[in-house]
Amino acid sequence: MKACLGSLVAPTAATAALCIFLASCAQTGPPLPPSLELPKPPGDLHASRKGNHVTLSWSEPAQTTDRQSVRYLGPTLICRSPETEITTCGNPVGTAPPPPVVPQKSASRRATGQRSASPRPAPQIFTDTLPATMLKPDPGAEVTYAVEVLNRYARGAGLSDRVHVPAIITLPPPSDLSAELTGDGVILSWTSAGEPAVFSSQPTSNSPGLQFRYRIYRRDESGKDAIAGEVPVSGSGPIHFADAGFEWEKAYSYRVTVVGIIQRPDNETQVEGDDSPPIPVVAHDIFPPDVPIGLQAAYSGEGQKPFIDLIWAPVTNADLAGYNIYRGETNGAVVGKLIKINSDLVKSPAYRDSEVKSGKMYTYSVSAVDVRGNESARSEETSEPVP
Repeated sequence: MKACLGSLVAPTAATAALCIFLASCAQTGPPLPPSLELPKPPGDLHASRKGNHVTLSWSEPAQTTDRQSVRYLGPTLICRSPETEITTCGNPVGTAPPPPVVPQKSASRRATGQRSASPRPAPQIFTDTLPATMLKPDPGAEVTYAVEVLNRYARGAGLSDRVHVPAIITLPPPSDLSAELTGDGVILSWTSAGEPAVFSSQPTSNSPGLQFRYRIYRRDESGKDAIAGEVPVSGSGPIHFADAGFEWEKAYSYRVTVVGIIQRPDNETQVEGDDSPPIPVVAHDIFPPDVPIGLQAAYSGEGQKPFIDLIWAPVTNADLAGYNIYRGETNGAVVGKLIKINSDLVKSPAYRDSEVKSGKMYTYSVSAVDVRGNESARSEETSEPVP
């Protein structure tokens, strides 16, 4: 400062530069406190349960509690409690590692002032295994989860929102699942152990109800799952389930799980148990339609060119494509070989044969054909003379 005052009497280039530097260092307001870099607690925690495994998911915090952008994140503590509320994490049941660091925008982009799009918060996932001691037959029992995201100094700003997961005991899947492909569909079979006695008591008016069902999954070649159906878990013994919702000439796999359905007055919660080992099925159709029945033949043609009309009961298979007509002539008491007389499949259960001659006896039989060319056995034969 004395140099600056002295410069008023005899200014030099050096003292002038020093005064300009000191003037640029002047502050216009009080200094800001440094950021604590505490990640803002997540508010979108979700949980799903499959068997004894609970999968938690949440969004990686993008801001700190003082509204600064998060630069570095530490690990995330996984908090679990049998109580309905968690105030502190206490002893965490697991730790999720810090997410990978996203590179900052390059110096050239900062120099040109280009803005990069703010990345969406990355989803974080952690799977916890419920210990057997926390599982209960009570459908009202729950386990509470929360997470706490720490900074790089292992400090956090508190717990996330809480989520509640049913603590109901799940039933094991069938151990003897088998599949048989038939013309009517895939027949799945297994042995039910029934519902354990621990669940036999009826719920009170204040407790939720509980029922168990076998859920059958069908997975196609792309890996997409579909629920083929459900069967109630009741008494012990063999169970059979027929699935006709697949497509022929495709490969599938089937599995069965037991789902517990917790019914409350205002909502319903489902908890699936573990899956049975998958059973592969290749739906190759080698099954012909039903054999036509009720074939009748009637001559007509007095005073005109003779013909014989055939009618029979329609075949009701869903994949029916049409019918073939077979005809033979009787030579004396011997019926000649029946030969197919239609060039294209007959679409309706009726046919007119105009290629007949007077003085002959004709014998007919009909078969059904599906869309994949499988042909049924022939119907019972019927005969009709032409005068």
